[in-house]
Amino acid sequence: MNIRSLTRGDGVVIGAAVLLLIASFLPLYSTSASNCVGKFCPAPAASPIAWDALPLLMSVYLAGVIAAVLIVLARALPQPPKVVGLELSQVGVALSAFVVWNAFWWIVNGGGPSIGLILGLLASLALAGGAIATPLVPALKAALIGAPKPQAAAPYGGPQPGYGYPGAQQQPQGHGYGYPGGQQQPQPGQPQAGQPQQGQSYGGQQPPVDATAGGPQGASQAAGAPADFAAFWFAVPVARPLYGEDGSPSPIAELAPGTWYLAVEQRGQALIAQTQDGRRGVLQDTTGIQRG
Repeated sequence: MNIRSLTRGDGVVIGAAVLLLIASFLPLYSTSASNCVGKFCPAPAASPIAWDALPLLMSVYLAGVIAAVLIVLARALPQPPKVVGLELSQVGVALSAFVVWNAFWWIVNGGGPSIGLILGLLASLALAGGAIATPLVPALKAALIGAPKPQAAAPYGGPQPGYGYPGAQQQPQGHGYGYPGGQQQPQPGQPQAGQPQQGQSYGGQQPPVDATAGGPQGASQAAGAPADFAAFWFAVPVARPLYGEDGSPSPIAELAPGTWYLAVEQRGQALIAQTQDGRRGVLQDTTGIQRG
């Protein structure tokens, strides 16, 4: 479960569910003052709460909490299960609309509604509004918890951040073969120190390379070679699919907001991104991404 994939609309849904739970413990109806005076007057009756009326409790208050749980699970789980062929979010939205309908008619049918029913109706309206409007309003689709700021990049030659998040610690590397300044081991067929390499004179001057070597094809490659691409970290503002590099139409993963991913290559407007588990794919929609 990734809580960083929750949106502001999910925050509205969670807040409405908390209000519904609080309203279930508040009085449902207002008790009018009695004109009876004296010791023989009956004791004033206490106003009932939702837990005293099981149909009201199940159809409004607890149903609203269940709808919020379904909506949040559909957003947080990587592969949410389906209920009778429907997505969890679809079931949650339908249940939230049912809660508003029931809360409205409980107020109309009751005499003198009190804070419990009124707050329950307002919370159910907020619940249904947040569930329905989140996919439609860009402000509600923004991440509820923003991605952490990456640390400053290490200078050249210093320890580089490890894979996972920018600025993560990496195990120190030794000065072995392949490391700058390390002892290089001669390979078979490789010239020793002091011996001229192929195409190089003893004076150390290397002959100029003809960019047009190989005919017109070599000249076109030299003229049209793309600039070097530097890998960078990025985060997406909303959940976006990651497609396979083979061009298949079905996504292989989903990039969630609040998580850093590594861009390893650029193909036109698309990026080749690498997930935390090492999978690579094509991110076609790169609008609004946050660079690390």
